Amino acid sequence: MLMTAFPAFSQEECDGYRYRYTGAFDGVAVDYDVPYGENFNVNFLPEDLVVDVYTPEGDTQEARPLVVIAHGGFFLAGSNSGAEVVPLCEDLAQMGYVVASMSYRLGINILGYIPTEFIKAVWRGVHDSRAAVRFFRHSVDYGNPWAIDTNRIYLGGISAGAFIALHHAYVDEQSEIPAQIDVTDVGMGGGLEGLSGNTGYSSAVNGVFNIAGALQTTDFMDVGENEPLFSIHGTDDGTVPYGEGNISLLGFNLIDVNGSSVVHEKAEEIGLDHCLITMEGAGHVPHIDVFNPDYYDLTISALAGKLGEWACEDYVPVCGGYDYTAETSVEDFRKEVAPLVFPNPASSMGRVFATFKQSTDWKLVNAMGQTLDQGRALAGTRVAWQSLSPGMYVVQTNSGATPLVVAH
Repeated sequence: MLMTAFPAFSQEECDGYRYRYTGAFDGVAVDYDVPYGENFNVNFLPEDLVVDVYTPEGDTQEARPLVVIAHGGFFLAGSNSGAEVVPLCEDLAQMGYVVASMSYRLGINILGYIPTEFIKAVWRGVHDSRAAVRFFRHSVDYGNPWAIDTNRIYLGGISAGAFIALHHAYVDEQSEIPAQIDVTDVGMGGGLEGLSGNTGYSSAVNGVFNIAGALQTTDFMDVGENEPLFSIHGTDDGTVPYGEGNISLLGFNLIDVNGSSVVHEKAEEIGLDHCLITMEGAGHVPHIDVFNPDYYDLTISALAGKLGEWACEDYVPVCGGYDYTAETSVEDFRKEVAPLVFPNPASSMGRVFATFKQSTDWKLVNAMGQTLDQGRALAGTRVAWQSLSPGMYVVQTNSGATPLVVAH
């Protein structure tokens, strides 16, 4: 067993609680319909593009991770206030993120060759997402009104929005622009970056998440890709295939795509940091199934687990669900003498952290009552244990005892 004690590290907000539990903040503020760009839509008309920006109420952090989310709707419908996206935005904001739900240009020209028109719709969305990311980097030069950290910007989406996020991240060379794209068409110009606004700023993101989406082909993914990937997908998805298969509309096959399982096979092959959550027997976008709230709980917690890992360099990696609904409010949490023990349950293969919010004596005791480790912690000190054997433990402090479970 290796034990290390050290003060909370430089990312002071990364206390093991924020970015993973909705108890971090009691409320959310929303700035609706903030313009981020403009471009010509499928009907060759100029269209305003907007984001709804969700922030945790009462937060004093000056550099917070930003999560940009694109809604679903098959590029024909949907909005940034849709039922599939708003709960995610609210819960992530309560965890401490700034969350932007973006609109993008919708529409598929049914008078053209439909497979090509579908690819064009995806590409319009990618140009818009790039403009949205650039908008927030641009905003930092104008007072940083949402207090974001431009080194921690993450992009994701649901269904059609996930197509956008994946192609935004992994179509990163001019040579990879789909052959079906005519850059001279109205609304399609601008190469990789597009012409939806905020030129002169980077559209790069620091992580990507995909909820029931796909890539046109995993050939876009190359060794050296830097954007870590999280995906969650149902195996019985009849709209976007979990593996390789066709996207269909009104019974007609549109285009063959690589779903999440194939994307993650390629991620493993090229050595990309990735996490795939497979929902056995689930259909398309299962987290909106009101009859099975467990789907939502798994989606938000697994997503937050991975986002927290990306945002906080010392957070223990999580690829799976957990109880994200801690009842403790921020103020209660700050008053607690008992340490925050995270993750709990923990893995015997990883590290366990105990963060002490007040000065106290402490002991780590096993199920036999044996003291394995002990010490004196000052407020803000973090203790880490590594390679604990599977079993039950207790972290004892002056105020009481906190149970700890270590699994295989």
